[in-house]
Amino acid sequence: MTHSQLSDALPRQARARATFLGYAMKALRTLPRPVQRAVLGGAAAGELPPVPDFVRMLEIAGNMPNSGPNHAELLARFPELATVEVSTPPIEGVPARLYRAPGRDAECALVWVHGGAFVWGDLAMPEAHWTGLMLAARGVPVLSLDYRKALHGVSYPAPSDDVLAGWAWAVNHPEQLGVPAAKMHLGGASAGGSLAAGVAKRLRDGQGRPPASVLLAYPAVHPELSGWDEAGLAAIRDEPSAVYFSPEWIRELSVHYAGAAGTADPYAFPGVGDPAGTPPTLIVNCEADTLRRSGELYAEQLRAAGVETTVHLLPGAPHGTLNDPFTAAGLRTVDLMTDWLAR
Repeated sequence: MTHSQLSDALPRQARARATFLGYAMKALRTLPRPVQRAVLGGAAAGELPPVPDFVRMLEIAGNMPNSGPNHAELLARFPELATVEVSTPPIEGVPARLYRAPGRDAECALVWVHGGAFVWGDLAMPEAHWTGLMLAARGVPVLSLDYRKALHGVSYPAPSDDVLAGWAWAVNHPEQLGVPAAKMHLGGASAGGSLAAGVAKRLRDGQGRPPASVLLAYPAVHPELSGWDEAGLAAIRDEPSAVYFSPEWIRELSVHYAGAAGTADPYAFPGVGDPAGTPPTLIVNCEADTLRRSGELYAEQLRAAGVETTVHLLPGAPHGTLNDPFTAAGLRTVDLMTDWLAR
């Protein structure tokens, strides 16, 4: 085999493997959740496939299997969640869930966006469902939003437009959340944090009513990761429980999501451009997470621009704490969000 033939064969092999994994994931999603957990095991941690392969796998599978705790398991661990009513609000083109505890007066509400690297995730994942249940049980109504994923040719600004539409529905229907529009906050986790912060910039610039504040859990708000040395990256890469987002992977994902020109768009990546005039912001970073540098840098940018900013670091925690409801780090993240909203 010539060098040229070998070079052509390697991408074909990777594409074939991604195709196989996609169909395997699609089949796995039809099986009972305990089976999904047994098959996946610790596969949720470690280094991710190259972005093109990861995207192809998800385009075939439809989504990642959801091996987190289901609703019944959440109620068994947190009985207080049984008081929360979950409904489906009629937001055109935007799947959503509304979480409210009946009979409780609310002081504020949260519009919330789950993560998933812009390419996966749904309203059933703990980052969306458990977060909504927990905050609602504590007296904070939550509108949890889904959005179009960057698959099958979809790209920015479609996901951002969906979040903006969900926010507009909330502020135009305050009776549904039980609080005035002035007391509504906007937040998200990981890629959802980037979407929330980007929409906050759009609102600042005249596209709607700005939120009272912004809540960002382990956000990725820059198109590239900076500030890491090899030793720091290796420490996270070698952490058994951590998902490893390499700087190269984040760069490739950013281009996939927004295009090469879109990496300079301050609404696509809110860490680009001037954040002055955006609302007070809470940032919760995870120590065993390469995306931590994006959250840390954004906090520096916000403070330099005069934006009230509070930052918390979860020691030893890997990325995605809100997807692990039965961990101390997951509970700590919810507590920090609750405390911020109760200010």
